[in-house]
Amino acid sequence: MQPIVVIVIFIIFVITAFFINTYNRFIKYKNRIEEAWSGIDVALRRRFNLIPNLIRAIERYEEHETEIFKTKKNYLAGTDGISNRAEEEKRITKSLSGLMALAEAYPDLKTSANFLDLQNSLSEIEEDIQKARNRYNSNVASFNTLIESFPAKFLARKYGFEKKNYFTLDLATQRELPEVEFPSSRDPMKQTAT
Repeated sequence: MQPIVVIVIFIIFVITAFFINTYNRFIKYKNRIEEAWSGIDVALRRRFNLIPNLIRAIERYEEHETEIFKTKKNYLAGTDGISNRAEEEKRITKSLSGLMALAEAYPDLKTSANFLDLQNSLSEIEEDIQKARNRYNSNVASFNTLIESFPAKFLARKYGFEKKNYFTLDLATQRELPEVEFPSSRDPMKQTAT
């Protein structure tokens, strides 16, 4: 064989190997994203299953929490996209936060062993959600980076691989930090008053 033919065959082999490897990486990340999402889904379902027990533990709850609970039950029967699920979970988280704030108003409830167990279970489940969300977002970051990388982006475009959205969710047990304001020593009102 002539050297030029060998070089052309080598180049074709390298390009083909690159495309096969890149396509397989897309598939690997896509499957990891799906697997990580199933971890989030399991943790969210565990949290959902805990909600009725929390509601029962709190004798006085608002109708809003009951309505959110019914909506969530109907939602779990169907399967929508991740972004729709994220919006629904944000509403559930807000409702759970309100439920936990309502529980704060009852000192006897806060010291109840049953309620404390439920609250600890909720904290553990939300920690699992956080871990699963981090794993999911890490895989999404790798997938999105590959999609934007040159020359892999041409392969992504050809086979219809599109960027995925990150999954964000505030946790019901997460406490917001209070706003702190420091007095300004250069307050113009104080300087004009003197």
